[in-house]
Amino acid sequence: MRFRCGDEAVATEKVNLGEKLALFADHWSPKVVGELNGQHVKLVKFVGEFVWHKHDREDELFLVVKGRFTMEFRDRHVPLGEGEFLIVPRGVEHRPVAAEEVHVLLFEPATTLNTGDVRDERTVADPERL
Repeated sequence: MRFRCGDEAVATEKVNLGEKLALFADHWSPKVVGELNGQHVKLVKFVGEFVWHKHDREDELFLVVKGRFTMEFRDRHVPLGEGEFLIVPRGVEHRPVAAEEVHVLLFEPATTLNTGDVRDERTVADPERL
């Protein structure tokens, strides 16, 4: 798959999520699998608790491809299962938590840092493209 770079045309190709997910095993390290209108489509696998964080300028969409997880907010918890998605508005502190491995598709602006306003060992500044 080719990606947009400046004014370069992008090839039109289908993306098989299962095939892309089979290419990696690491957790909490999103991979870019598509790009449109300044937005990245990312795949990520995770298990356990992520860091509490927020994104001051970006909304995020989390779509569960396989498994289940809970998006924790300071005032409530939202469980998500396969085929369900949740949009986390900009500025809202959140933390994904999964008891078992979950596969998630993310849709967010290309500038979005996975750990938002927090910098730690899980921060991925330049996500790999599959």
